[in-house]
Order: sequence, then structure tokens, then C-alpha cells
Amino acid sequence: MMDPPRSDPFRQIRVDSDAGALFVLESKGEWWHAGFHLTTAIVGPTILTLPYAFRGLGWWLGFLCLTTMGLVTFYAYYLMSKVLDHCEKSGRRHIRFRELAADVLGSGWMFYVVVFIQTAINTGIGIGAILLAGQCLDIMYSSLYPQGPLKLYEFIAMVTAVMIVLSQLPSFHSLRHINFVSLLLSLGYTFLVVGACINLGLSNHAPKRDYSLEHSDSGKVFSAFTSISIIAAIFGNGILPEIQATLAPPATGKMLKGLLLCYSVIFFTFYSAAISGYWVFGNNASSNILKNLMPDEGPTLAPIVVIGLAVIFVLLQLFAIGLVYSQVAYEIMEKNSADTTKGMFSKRNLVPRLILRSLYMAFCGFMAAMLPFFGDINAVVGAFGFIPLDFVLPMLLYNMTYKPTKKSFTYWINMTIMVVFTCAGLMGAFSSVRKLVLDANKFKLFSSEVVD
Repeated sequence: MMDPPRSDPFRQIRVDSDAGALFVLESKGEWWHAGFHLTTAIVGPTILTLPYAFRGLGWWLGFLCLTTMGLVTFYAYYLMSKVLDHCEKSGRRHIRFRELAADVLGSGWMFYVVVFIQTAINTGIGIGAILLAGQCLDIMYSSLYPQGPLKLYEFIAMVTAVMIVLSQLPSFHSLRHINFVSLLLSLGYTFLVVGACINLGLSNHAPKRDYSLEHSDSGKVFSAFTSISIIAAIFGNGILPEIQATLAPPATGKMLKGLLLCYSVIFFTFYSAAISGYWVFGNNASSNILKNLMPDEGPTLAPIVVIGLAVIFVLLQLFAIGLVYSQVAYEIMEKNSADTTKGMFSKRNLVPRLILRSLYMAFCGFMAAMLPFFGDINAVVGAFGFIPLDFVLPMLLYNMTYKPTKKSFTYWINMTIMVVFTCAGLMGAFSSVRKLVLDANKFKLFSSEVVD
């Protein structure tokens, strides 16, 4: 059982016995490394879900929600980095979200709340990354061998085996080169998919466009809040303190540069994918726009080379995403299993790392194969996980740390964001769980079909 942190003036001395800090969250990075980690954590294949989110909101509300989420998350991450900088200047450098929340809010129970939410987010994304990677392999295989005998769960097993090998990279910092390649891959498949959508939309084979929303008022409301949850999940990361922990101290000011790098990529990828996909497919947009470009019946709606490259780029980036979101789990495991008096690659530490990380990835792979409903997972994770961690807690932590006066603009904008997104999170949780229940009759264990 992990003990909640308490105020400790000798924390920097005692960190020498903290294997999670020394081995997994080693602080050696530069600001651009943090930018690579952030971009991998936020800019992933889930951006291909944005046209699907727009179909529950329509054009103007979709633009409004996308822009609002972008501005609020940038602001929230900036505030959180300032809180982390403030604590570091006070001699309390926090490298874990759970410790930061417990210290600033002065509540031991908040430590366990953040642990629970982070674990749910990281495991959910780990499952989703493996599932989507398996689906990418299935797409390529089906294109080459339409009547081939291999099933989706077999491709998921292949992806899981690769992830078990990659999971042995010892620290978050050791992913910096992989995450730089991940950034390039996100730009690559976005360019390919957007180009394919624009080409299709301007051609004579463009599908009939319908941008109408649900017919019933209740249906419109539920679809809108489900879409808001999806967008929240796409913008969320929930691991900013752990990413900032990889920066070589002093970390003050470095995270802002990393955020600017990340959001430059976000601006290009998010808007172009959302606009082009929804423009072409309207309310027929799938939870993965690649599925629209590769319909089950009839020819593909884009050159097979373009789709093939996009699928390969997505597949490769999913490995990086799975690695990034597994770091918190690895840090928790190694904090309790590793011995800091031994080397990182000593037999004493290498064997437990190999066993525990392999078991964690095997669990994620098993769940991905058993429960293939990626779109629904995305909405639920957004409502229950990302909205509290990324839209509520940063503002609360800032107000508690800097104590702006109740008459100040900062105080009221933070309070407004907390209230609005708490309400949105509750509605999003209800609507996303409702959709999960409605889709339940489509779910089949170890199915080869991924439910939208």
C-alpha cells in the first residue's frame, strides 16, 4: 500500500531510496524532450475520431468545443507547470501528479483519488492503443488476403508481444527519440488522411453529405455530451507532472516551451483532420475516419498507397503512445519492487522489471482482444478521467497555491472553468455510459469487429 506524501524538508535527500524517481522518472531531459513526450501523449490516432465527434455537435458547436478545449487545456497545463515550479522553488519538487495534489490540497485521500484516475486513464489508453494497433494490422492483412484465416485477436496478440519487448526500455527519458519519431508520424498520417479527404471531396465520387443532427432533442443532447467527452479525451493527457519530472532541474519555464511545441502540432493536426473528415462524410463519419476511406463494400475511396502509408504511420505511433501511458504504472511498480542500492540493469532489478512490465502489457492485450469497443472506451475515459485531471484539478491547485483574491479575474475564470467542466464531465459520463449500454448488444468477446 502506497503511503500518501507528507511535508518533508529532507525529501531531496530521501529521494535516493525512491526507485520510481531514480529509474523511471529520471530527470535528464530538455524542454524539447518534454514537447515530444507531450505531443505523443496528446496528438495520437484519436484525432481521426474528431469528425465522428463533430457529427454529434455540428459545424459551429464542433468548432466552438474544439477551440474551447484547446484553449482551456493549454491554460490548465500552463497553470499546473507554474504550480510545479512554485513547489520546486520552495524545495518540494514533485514528480508525480498524486504527490502534487496531496501536498497542495493537504489531503491524503486526494493521493488515492489521483492514483485511481491515473491508473484508469493509463490502462484504458494502453488497452485502446493495443486494440487500434491490432486493427491496423487487420486492415493491412485483409487488404492483401481478403479471405485470410487470421482474426483480430491474433493481431492484438502480435502487437502485445512487441509491446512487451518495447516496455523494457527503462525510463521515460529513454523514450525521447521514439517520441520525436512519433511527432513526425502524427504529422505524416494527418497529412495523408487530410489530403485523401480533400481529394475525395472534390472528386466526382464524393459521398452525399448530410450534416443533420439527431432527430430527437434528447438524442441531440446525449450525442453532444458524448462528443464533448471524446474531445476532452483527445486533448487530455493526465500525466503532465510526470512529463515535467523528466526535465533536468531546474525545470522552471521549460514546460511552457514544451507546451508551445506540442500545441503548434495540435493546431495543424486537430483542425485539419476535423474539418476535412466532417466536410466529406458529415453524419456518416466513423469513429475512425480511415474506415470511411476503406468501406466494407466497394472500392477504397483513396489511393491504396496513401491509405496503406497512413495505417503504417498510425500503427508505429501507437507503440509510442502505449509506452508513454504505461510509465506511471511502471513507476508505481518499480517504486515498490526495485532496489536503489543496485544498478538499473542489475539482475536484482532487471528480473522484476521484466516480469511486472510483461504481465501489465499482457493484461492490456488480453482486455483489448476480449472487449473491442475503442470508440466507447474513448468517451468513458474522457468523462471519468481526463475531465477531472485536466479541466478541474489544475485550476484548483493554482488557486490553492497562489491564492488569488476572490475579486481577481484569474480566480473567477478558474472557478468558472471548474464549474462548467465538472457539469460537462457529469453529463458526459452519463451519456457515454448510456452509449456503452446501448451498444452492449453488439459486443462479442474476442470479436473481429470493432464497435463504433
